[in-house]
Amino acid sequence: MFKYIILFSILSYLIGSFSSAVWFGRWFWNTDVRNFGSKNAGATNTFRVLGAKAGIIVFITDVLKSFSAIQLIHFVPEISKNSELYFQIMILFGGLAIIGHIFPIFSQFKGGKGVASMLGFIIAIHPLAAAITFGVFLIVFLISRIVSVSSLSAALLFPLIIYILEKGDSLTLNIFSLIATCLILITHKKNIKRLLKGEEKPLNFSKKA
Repeated sequence: MFKYIILFSILSYLIGSFSSAVWFGRWFWNTDVRNFGSKNAGATNTFRVLGAKAGIIVFITDVLKSFSAIQLIHFVPEISKNSELYFQIMILFGGLAIIGHIFPIFSQFKGGKGVASMLGFIIAIHPLAAAITFGVFLIVFLISRIVSVSSLSAALLFPLIIYILEKGDSLTLNIFSLIATCLILITHKKNIKRLLKGEEKPLNFSKKA
């Protein structure tokens, strides 16, 4: 079993390391999004720089990366489904995919902030929590039009959502929710500074095709 865990852990990181914003931007738009806008290789900056079509493609791809990595759990033998170990290995694979997204080996370790990949992670781990968390994101975004505010609001409420849905029964999921929130806060450190200064801009879609 352990050799499968090691193999799929490496594969999960490599899956996450496919920086869709960078590679799709180069292949189809002849643009490296890391040279424009916020210089971040994520869906939000792709929306700003390349427009809605490119942004949606990158967003969906980034969601699928972590979701797909977690599905590798089905190929690990001798493990009881829905056990704490089962959830821990799922979190390991998904977490490594997110690390790959943030620090992609194929793109000089300069990736995105992990919001879309975190959504794919949560969908695979706990679909209901993912739906509620995404709902929080959408509501805040419709009000503020600022992606970072929406992401941070959803992230901060995520541990509470998990705790309520699981009634505090799963220590693994509760710890995971806290770590996930901390990760989003860390990757949004610059955004938080801009928010405190009143310099964070709302999302305006580029007209670029």
